[in-house]
Amino acid sequence: MSEEMKVEFQMDAKDMTQARFGSNDSETFHSASFIGLRNILPSDVEIISPFVDQLILFISKLRPADAGNYEIELALREALANAIVHGNRNDPRKRIYVNCRCTSDGDVSITVEDEGSGFKHDAVPDPTAPDNRLRTNGRGIYLIRTLMDEVDFKQGGSVLYMRKRANTGSDTRRKAQ
Repeated sequence: MSEEMKVEFQMDAKDMTQARFGSNDSETFHSASFIGLRNILPSDVEIISPFVDQLILFISKLRPADAGNYEIELALREALANAIVHGNRNDPRKRIYVNCRCTSDGDVSITVEDEGSGFKHDAVPDPTAPDNRLRTNGRGIYLIRTLMDEVDFKQGGSVLYMRKRANTGSDTRRKAQ
């Protein structure tokens, strides 16, 4: 990885912001302090692993290790791969925008935005259906929905919002949406 790429997404204290924000899961305003990171990444699949490793390291400092951080990691890897490969179509001139918020109580919200034209997220076939089990693609969105507590697509599918609540970890009662 080039030094330029390292600098582009290196997470320093100067990049962190503390503020108050409202919860996305209801109309009522709930406030909690948070630390937020904003990152702009090139459309290059080689950047996914080093970036995710650094972001998960940051998240793990704010959440216990047994709080489902590996689920966040896998969902984030899938979201970034989808944004680069399907959203930006591997176009090196396009960028991926990642915003991460970790609240003081352990909630993690991540938004991944690509510069593509979007897609109909509700039209993606169910990979668990018998006709789709042998397909070589189509599992990323299913995994994201299964691993995260909240998932929402905006701007025609070019923006993915996902949230992991504090202390939910692996929850066998949760299933794909």
